Amino acid sequence: MSTIRLYKEDVYRKEAAAHITSVCEKNGHALVTLDQTLFFPEGGGQSCDQGTLAGFEVLDVQEKDGEVYHLVDCQCADLPKPDENCEVELILDWNHRFDNMQRHCGEHIVSGAFFREYGGVNRGFHMGDQYMTLDISLESDPAYDKVTWEMAEHIERCANQVIWSGAPVITRHFDTFEEASQLPLRKALAIDEDITIVSIGDPDSPADCVACCGTHPKNAAEVGMIKIYKVESNKGMFRIYMEAGQRAFRRYQQEYDVLTDLGSRLSAGTEDLMKKYLAQQEKAAEVRQQLGQLRRYVIGQEAQKIRACLSTGASAAPAPGGSTRNPAFYYDILTVDDLLNLAKELQGAIPSVLFLVHRPSHTVLLCSDGEPHCGRLVKENASIYGGKGGGSAVTARAIFQKEEYVDTFIDLIDKHLR
Repeated sequence: MSTIRLYKEDVYRKEAAAHITSVCEKNGHALVTLDQTLFFPEGGGQSCDQGTLAGFEVLDVQEKDGEVYHLVDCQCADLPKPDENCEVELILDWNHRFDNMQRHCGEHIVSGAFFREYGGVNRGFHMGDQYMTLDISLESDPAYDKVTWEMAEHIERCANQVIWSGAPVITRHFDTFEEASQLPLRKALAIDEDITIVSIGDPDSPADCVACCGTHPKNAAEVGMIKIYKVESNKGMFRIYMEAGQRAFRRYQQEYDVLTDLGSRLSAGTEDLMKKYLAQQEKAAEVRQQLGQLRRYVIGQEAQKIRACLSTGASAAPAPGGSTRNPAFYYDILTVDDLLNLAKELQGAIPSVLFLVHRPSHTVLLCSDGEPHCGRLVKENASIYGGKGGGSAVTARAIFQKEEYVDTFIDLIDKHLR
């Protein structure tokens, strides 16, 4: 016997009683069928309803062969047996239901607008946690071969105008294909019986009219608002990222809060925020250019100093570590990338191994002219002190968790190479 779906009669009903018609175990939970249910099963791009059955959480709802199966967070023994003819209470999570209603109806309105304005056919729909996506195929109007951002903005305005008009959302059920196919559908019917048609607006000239088994409000105004976020090409179609209802409003609030905070930080209103931001970016680019020049100058000066030490055989290190033949230099301000650039400046002038140490990250950069092989030295010795790293013959790095391991490692390599 097929489950009676109470949401088809009244989508706003939040509580009901039902009789269990079967119960079995699945993955440690009870899998239940009922004579009637409030819960919409997952399908058509829409997630299933949530709530409780006999006081236990409903984890999942699926449909198969006319039956609705409820996966309930309890054991089979916790529920009445089908032959006991006991009623169980169903309580719907209304916030989740209404969220789905707003989003699904919002998708209908946007899909209808794409079809009406540009001949775009919705070939895919998904309700994600962060946004909804529609896959629009421009196949009905040869005048359009691409969804531009300007087109998406136009669709967004059209969709919100449907909401502002308070267009009725009419759900009708038909037994046969012939009855349902008389309506001005935007997509050809794929089923022959037990057909549900959702129409938005004037039935003779609707904003949308399509077969759909999901849950929808009775009035488009209840959708609240629609926002399109992004358009991208996807497998010969155009994927529309959007949101509707409470979710769109919450995201609007979050983004407006960010915009307001940025305006406060830049001492700007929304009308001149972009101008102030671009001015800041221009200044930042100038500073980055100046910093790059200074870095190159400092690295050049440091390279000259090290070359002088290497050529005279003077005591090399301004801090402990290394030796005259395998000197070590320690840095606090220059970054590891700066030290890599410094190593490049010194290629051809290193008699054995040179150690460049980045103190803040406990990183030792080994440099040579290829012999000895720096990468091999790191691979064979860094792990002795819990270090990790690697590299090529001419440059390799070893990174340690503690500062004291740096000098110990350098001393080990220095003695190994003598």
